[in-house]
Amino acid sequence: MADGPKIPEAAQDASPFWTFSLKLYGGKPVPPACLTLQDGAGVDVNVMLFAMYLALSGRRISIGDMAVIEAAVEDWRLSAVVPLRHVRRFLKEPPEAFAHGASAALRDRIKAVELEAERLQQEALYALRPLSQWGDGDAPSRVTAAHNIGAYEHLIGKSFDRQAVSALLDEFEARFVRPAA
Repeated sequence: MADGPKIPEAAQDASPFWTFSLKLYGGKPVPPACLTLQDGAGVDVNVMLFAMYLALSGRRISIGDMAVIEAAVEDWRLSAVVPLRHVRRFLKEPPEAFAHGASAALRDRIKAVELEAERLQQEALYALRPLSQWGDGDAPSRVTAAHNIGAYEHLIGKSFDRQAVSALLDEFEARFVRPAA
């Protein structure tokens, strides 16, 4: 997910998956963990968050389920989200000939568009099929979330940074499995 832009008003009435993502992403260790996984292992953060959302719903998914999820959004990610991310990152340090203020304003607008592209990706994932049709029923737990992240890791064939995954699972458990009283 884009780092820190203001949530557009239209996005505030989105799916429960988007609401889950915003709540999880609000945890202090989550953005850097996601960035580590994205840049280090090529993780699509929205796909990983969907795997965790499915775990919150008690769905323990297979590698086959992950392949369906990944295939459903791959073109969107590669054609919309990733190019917007590259432009946003480029504008963080624009060429010297460009006014910093104007470049920063453009970067903010690109960041908002990138966030909207990610929200649309999440809405597409949420609409793929009813939650009850994903994987096997299980209890919402850290173990189920770890299993689902492991299915994604296996699918893309890259090792995920253990500290980053642990930070995500800690926050998932703290915010959703064992919320503070």
